[in-house]
Amino acid sequence: MNCKLILTLDGEVINEYPLDKHPISIGRKHGNDIQLNDLTISGRHALINPASSDHITVEDLASTNGTLVNGSHINKAPLKHGDIIQIGHHQFTFLSESGANYEPTMFIKAEMDETQMVLPEWESRADVIKGQPLGGLRTLNGPLAKTVMELRKPFSTVGFQGKKLALISRGLDGYTITEIKKSNKSRRGTDHPLLNGKSLPAIPVDLKPGDIINIAGFEVEFYTIL
Repeated sequence: MNCKLILTLDGEVINEYPLDKHPISIGRKHGNDIQLNDLTISGRHALINPASSDHITVEDLASTNGTLVNGSHINKAPLKHGDIIQIGHHQFTFLSESGANYEPTMFIKAEMDETQMVLPEWESRADVIKGQPLGGLRTLNGPLAKTVMELRKPFSTVGFQGKKLALISRGLDGYTITEIKKSNKSRRGTDHPLLNGKSLPAIPVDLKPGDIINIAGFEVEFYTIL
């Protein structure tokens, strides 16, 4: 069975790791097979163990903040295609067999919108939203279905193949979404983001848990962590 782990951070694909017969250790310290520079990760945090071609497990190594699989804390758990492993701020998507075909450009990416840095309230907004409920996007279809990304920043953009299509803003009253307009060229119909099947209006719209955002045919569900 051909298996691999796709490492992502804030929705961006960082690396991929093929799995063979050897265990893979994950942690912050040197000496791990996968070393992650993340203070929320323990020195030796978790172990991926391909005990056999059809039985691969992830084990938490008594880490400080724990290891999650599909949002639930685990001590040791078997992995199946599409499972999401959360270690600190990083995520690993477990892919196996032919169902694991994936193309990085198909991954919906959340990132800081650099154009927003000119706003004078940028730093103050970043401070005041600390402690507010955290939102995220859960991918519902496509090669990386079930992948989740947290929306920690005051401003994030979502798009497809390098195109920024929508801006998600985080504030004291929650999250809003608005379409990023392109004045210099027209868009195809598939380039317009949809919210619950409808086009976005010209003003920001509040996001509620369970809302479905469609980006170029990919659907993501907005959720919050209280």
